[in-house]
Amino acid sequence: MKELPPWKRGKPPGKGQSLTPEQKAAAKARAERAGRRYPNLVDNMWAARQGKAGKTR
Repeated sequence: MKELPPWKRGKPPGKGQSLTPEQKAAAKARAERAGRRYPNLVDNMWAARQGKAGKTR
């Protein structure tokens, strides 16, 4: 079975997390590299995951 894309999934249970200023900057930089003006859901999910793992790529 194929997994649904993030924008079609339901909201996960519990409280969401806020991005730190560093994570927001990373998401914005990723969006700009991709030619977008603002970060989208996928950029924000990527930045949140990078912050947890401590990776800066």
